[in-house]
Amino acid sequence: MITTDFSNINQYSDKAILEEIGNFIKTKRAEVKISQDDLAERCTISRSTLSLIERGESITLLNLIKILRVLDTLYVLQNFKIIPQISPLQLAKEEEVKYKRIRTKHKPNSQNDIGW
Repeated sequence: MITTDFSNINQYSDKAILEEIGNFIKTKRAEVKISQDDLAERCTISRSTLSLIERGESITLLNLIKILRVLDTLYVLQNFKIIPQISPLQLAKEEEVKYKRIRTKHKPNSQNDIGW
């Protein structure tokens, strides 16, 4: 199995990235022991389209999602999830609000007041 170091993915051409996607699909398909015909049928695409994809030709996003779903590999899309970043200052402010003491009004404690 050929693995590519994607530590600097910006240096790769679009074609090289498509080839890696195709290689990923082909490898995963082989791991689950499913033929091109079966995978294509389950994805409602033609076998020739799947063959082109596995060879690194252009792929539509919809077809990619279908293939990943059938191969149970949608996890590769997790990096698209946006995780909100909270600044340290905002986090400190939120913690301060959370831990503010609730103050109650106390009646003056008069020593002459005997409660009448």
